[in-house]
Amino acid sequence: MKRNIGRIDKADFPLLNLFDIEVKIDTGAYTSSIHCKNMKVEDCYLKCNFLDEEHPSYHEKEIVFDEYDVKVVKSSNGQSEARYRIKTEVVLFGKTQPIYLTLSDREEMRFPVLLGRNFLSKKYMVDINKTNLSFKLKQKK
Repeated sequence: MKRNIGRIDKADFPLLNLFDIEVKIDTGAYTSSIHCKNMKVEDCYLKCNFLDEEHPSYHEKEIVFDEYDVKVVKSSNGQSEARYRIKTEVVLFGKTQPIYLTLSDREEMRFPVLLGRNFLSKKYMVDINKTNLSFKLKQKK
């Protein structure tokens, strides 16, 4: 059975050491994406920093991935671009789930994370009139 999720929420990404991060539920996007800076590949390892200094959850830690790939995605303006993609975990409604995230500079965007259709399908029904359903459940515990 699908769980209701609102148009925005807050999620945890424990493997990235990011907690209560604002996410936008975007049924118009196929892939999910996270704000990332300073992406570079050295000796076959992808290294990057998540969020930026203005974000309250920014922690300056460089995260290193030995498993990643490159995915061509079409951005909201219709341009195709190659982006690094990682597999990590997201916690919503107290449940840890695997998720693929493309890495993108979202500095100009309000939300550092987009959750797209690929992640949402078969798990969630989006209720555009609701917000922070998962975060409210977390706060009750």
